[in-house]
Amino acid sequence: MPGLVETQGVPPSSGLGYSVSHQKVELDIDLASRSLKGKTEITIHPHHKDLKLVHLNFRQGQLKRITVGGKTATSKYVDPYETLQLYGVQYHRKLSSKLDALSKTPPEPELVITIPKAVRIEELDPFSIEAQTQLSLRATSGGASGTGGVDDTVDGSRATEASLPRFTAITIAIEFMIEKPRDGIQFVGVENRDLRYPHAFTANSSDTGESCCLFPCVDDMSSRCTWDVSIRCPRTLGDIFSKPSDNVHVNGTSSRTTSSKKVGLSAEDAALDMVVACSGDMTDEIIDPKDQARKTVSFSCNSPLSAHQIGFAVGPFEYVNLSQFRESDEDDQLGANAVPVHAFCLPGRADEVKNTCLPMAKAVDFISLTYGSYPFASFKLCFVDDLRRDTLPAAGFSICSDRILFPENIIDMMYESTRCLVHSLAYQWVGINIIPNEPTDTWVVTGIAYYITDTFMKKIGGNNEYRYRQKLLADKVCDLDVLRPSLWDMGAILKIDPSEMEFISLKAPLVLYILERRLSKASGKATVSRIISRIFLNARMGDLPNCELTSAYFQKLCERMGHTKLDAFFNQWVYGAGCPRFTASQRFNKKKLVVEMMISQVQTEHMSARDLERSTFMRDVKEEIRNIYAGTVQHVFTGSMTIQIHEADGTPYEHIVEIKEAVTKFDIPYNTKYKRLKRNRRQKERAAAMSGIDPNSEAQDDVLLYCLGDVLQSDEDMEKWKLVEWTKEDESRMGQESYEWIRMDADFEWICKMSLGMPGYMYLSQLQQDRDVVAQLESIQHMAAQREHALISTIFVRTILDRRYFHGIRTAATKALVKHAKQEVDWIGLFHLENAFQELYCLPNSTMVRSNDFSDRASYAVQLALIEAISEVRDDDGKTPVRVKQFLYDKLKFNDNSNNEFSDCFYISTLLKSICNALLGKRERSANDMDFDINREIERQAEEQLDKDCIAEIDRYRRIDEWAGSFRNIFSRTSLECQKRLMKAKLLQVDLVQFVQYTRAGVLEELRLKAFETLLEFRLFEHPELITWFIYNMSTDASPYIRRNLYRLFSEALATIAFGTESEPSGSFAGNSLVIEQESSTEARQGQLARRQTIPGALDALKQELGSNKALKEALWAACNSPRASLAELCDFVYAVGALYHPVEQAMARLKLPRYWKTQHLGNGKMKFWKTNTFRTRPMGSTTTSITSKTTTAAPSSTQPVKRKREQDTNGATPPLSHKVTLKIPKLGTVCSASSQPSPSSTTTVKPKIKLKLKAKSSSFSPAP
Repeated sequence: MPGLVETQGVPPSSGLGYSVSHQKVELDIDLASRSLKGKTEITIHPHHKDLKLVHLNFRQGQLKRITVGGKTATSKYVDPYETLQLYGVQYHRKLSSKLDALSKTPPEPELVITIPKAVRIEELDPFSIEAQTQLSLRATSGGASGTGGVDDTVDGSRATEASLPRFTAITIAIEFMIEKPRDGIQFVGVENRDLRYPHAFTANSSDTGESCCLFPCVDDMSSRCTWDVSIRCPRTLGDIFSKPSDNVHVNGTSSRTTSSKKVGLSAEDAALDMVVACSGDMTDEIIDPKDQARKTVSFSCNSPLSAHQIGFAVGPFEYVNLSQFRESDEDDQLGANAVPVHAFCLPGRADEVKNTCLPMAKAVDFISLTYGSYPFASFKLCFVDDLRRDTLPAAGFSICSDRILFPENIIDMMYESTRCLVHSLAYQWVGINIIPNEPTDTWVVTGIAYYITDTFMKKIGGNNEYRYRQKLLADKVCDLDVLRPSLWDMGAILKIDPSEMEFISLKAPLVLYILERRLSKASGKATVSRIISRIFLNARMGDLPNCELTSAYFQKLCERMGHTKLDAFFNQWVYGAGCPRFTASQRFNKKKLVVEMMISQVQTEHMSARDLERSTFMRDVKEEIRNIYAGTVQHVFTGSMTIQIHEADGTPYEHIVEIKEAVTKFDIPYNTKYKRLKRNRRQKERAAAMSGIDPNSEAQDDVLLYCLGDVLQSDEDMEKWKLVEWTKEDESRMGQESYEWIRMDADFEWICKMSLGMPGYMYLSQLQQDRDVVAQLESIQHMAAQREHALISTIFVRTILDRRYFHGIRTAATKALVKHAKQEVDWIGLFHLENAFQELYCLPNSTMVRSNDFSDRASYAVQLALIEAISEVRDDDGKTPVRVKQFLYDKLKFNDNSNNEFSDCFYISTLLKSICNALLGKRERSANDMDFDINREIERQAEEQLDKDCIAEIDRYRRIDEWAGSFRNIFSRTSLECQKRLMKAKLLQVDLVQFVQYTRAGVLEELRLKAFETLLEFRLFEHPELITWFIYNMSTDASPYIRRNLYRLFSEALATIAFGTESEPSGSFAGNSLVIEQESSTEARQGQLARRQTIPGALDALKQELGSNKALKEALWAACNSPRASLAELCDFVYAVGALYHPVEQAMARLKLPRYWKTQHLGNGKMKFWKTNTFRTRPMGSTTTSITSKTTTAAPSSTQPVKRKREQDTNGATPPLSHKVTLKIPKLGTVCSASSQPSPSSTTTVKPKIKLKLKAKSSSFSPAP
């Protein structure tokens, strides 16, 4: 665990040797050519006097001019994107190493600037004007987000003085240009045949650490400074495509009509003003005096920000003032401190923005009053097309996708869209203003942002909605948190797989929620909310260094304000992985009057091998390649657990038990006189009648709690609805129980799976009498796991019909009722589902559906759940009953939305999916399946005609969508999904051309993706043209949203091939009376098991299946060399290539052997040269050496062979001189040494030595005469 930083108010020292205090950026954006040019001025303060080099980050651009302190400077820069080339799919490892270097956090600097010698670095005089300016600037930036009190001023001045620079500032000016950028900015509506409004926006993401590639900067989250941003752009929409020749001024006006007509713009659209929305406060907007068709808009950011956090958008946006939706009492309460909320959208979408963003002003006020003041001057939202995610938060500014917008008559998207927008707002406090110190600290920043979001959703949605969704998320975390790294470790691998952020966003706020529950129990206050407020306050006061939050700091603060040690909690839930699974048993001891309980942790017993999943296959592949392993499963989770026992008098008694071991045994004292409650009014009346007591008298000594679910109690209702009650044996056993029910973890302090051995009637009491929606949901989940029975069906239908239940409980009971629609219980579940729909949504005593009325959202949710549940009913042979198909077909055919103020497009979509689901339940008919019963044959023909009518109705809505349209083409998307499933079930003939027409550019994004998804389900890899078309769009489409989701679909298709789910033969064939078992070898079964459960086995199978697919290989090769793919997308492509092909580390170079030449003298100074058929098989050096050896052996004395200069060079000698060299080999005899000293062996025969004479004109080696 990292230690707590003790330094306060001083920003962390940079390893660059300097810190950036201010940066000015000027950008000139040309939308027509998808390019920009600009200039930036970076003011740095050296950390030492001998700073020589300045390292900056800059990619995908060209440098024009660089000056340092007004002096021209030299630089070293190579665009790393130019080297990202794949020379063959088998050489993917080389490209992968280059991508790894670019994906570091922070990235390596690409631009190195040498400070000129004329620029001197002097020590800064603290009393100089520059020092005072820096002091005032830092005080302003530090107190910009404060409350303005005296304490803020004093502490802010101390922090500012401590962080004053030591040396004078240096200004670096850089002029640059970027053409067709891959990363950092997205252009929309500028391609050919793209009829959308042209606009551009930044595409940086601070949460996943993506690089800022639009201008030279220090691309590090911890490097923060103040900013001035100026953006030059066309003045109107028509000026985007105008040429300089079009801007000829006549009488002071500009003629641009001709250019506007060229691109198909109407005069009204061409006159739309271009609007610039950017981080910071707008300072001015000036029309260019030299070119009236362009203007410059300037913004200033006084709060220190990193380069990732600067965002802007340019387009013909409409302005919407969201502050006008503030309620009057909130306006009076906040007064001048109310934060302005602005929104920008493309023309024609202002009404949708007003409807979608209605709660945003309320959200700003709620968070400001609850947690701390807003860190910026205003909050801006800009809705654009082609955004790869739903929101991209920047400083004081959030770029949002138009996919989350919805009109007033749509209610299905309300919760998800609102939560998404509120999270982008909460991210301004923690995520933009407060950042993680290290990537491993991402969980705490993400968790706080979503915790704040959920508290606001609780305010507008209610406590039941909040707790119900928290319970569903907790169950989802328990299912997903298997063989995964811990929350703390996941932050470090976000660069490898950004999809891990989804799990962090899921688990981190839940960890804070259970932390809140545990701390609140001790202090009785909302502790986590106060902790978050203290973090925000410390950031404003300068007590949080550089506003960087660490896990250790957060833990220390929680311990100090919660007055307890939290080492065990953080080790289990933050630094540890997995979730606990409990099994509990209980028994009442009448002698001791105690409840004996035993709780066991069994999470390590559920570690059996699991099949891999399609959606996470590529994530598992990346982790396998990068050697990322899951966290160790914890055998014991510790902490306190609240156990609630509802005793016979109806009073809940809470008992807190400390869980410290894998098996915990304890006794809980019993407090109430032994007497069992009556379950409901009917039981009380029956008991009173048997004893001769007036049931309405108050003289009875027992207490009956009239609870939920007590509908349909009369004898007439019991007979009409075929309801059943408990048997006498059950009632006798119930009467002997000493308590109503026991509930584990009543305070929701654990993210766990709980299994409590308790009779079913106790779960019924919990469902009917416990007011907590989580307890009710737990009861539904337990009873849903039981085998089918008419009594359970009775309980569920009463739950559905009781409107006092929360709608989530009613929908859960509806889904659970499907299990009881079986022939063994006389289709009682289907009867109850049909009658419940008829009772709630049909005319009285009729099956004709009433006109739609979606004003009651709870009733609408139950209506959708009933339709889906009825479509899931099957008989023992897996066949859908005809009455189910007819029921669904009638509801679609007679649907009436004429009197409904809300749209029924999502309801019709649900009906279409349900009809398709019902059609899939059809038993295959064989050739020998003959039935001579005329009545059955008539029924079969009627059913076939009904199936045809249902299929025709599905296609009819697809055609309706082509002519009339639906909300985001939901009819077409649903119809394609239904037709795909019917084709796979062989109920329709496969027609891929029908889906291909929806994949072309210009079709709505969601509809294109649905068409591509459908194509992948029909063995797309066997069609070379289609797989080439798919991968071409995956790598070159103009929309990053399309490219990202196509890669996701491609990954799932690879997983299907790797797991063998398509080509795997069936293990048995079942007929009417004969079952044929196919036996396979042990090796084959092990191979199938390995490819489904292990990544190495799946990868081997994938290489074997697709490694020889030539069309796929060429398409992926082209995709890796696509000029449109971003850095993150290129990394994904390389991972896919690595999963398909074995890497090749070396290449064999084939060279032709040289031939010998021959010459012939032809006379008159003519020579003839030609190649012979004899090949030279040895190097030239070897030949020379051998010839020289033969010459020297003729002498009486052995002489070392003379080496050529090339060989000497290869042995490390000095390079040859430029003079000509002559070798002299003297005769045998006494030879003087080259040195002045005589040789010690001069009396003996001396070996000849070589003399070198340098000549000015000699051109070759020649022996001395």
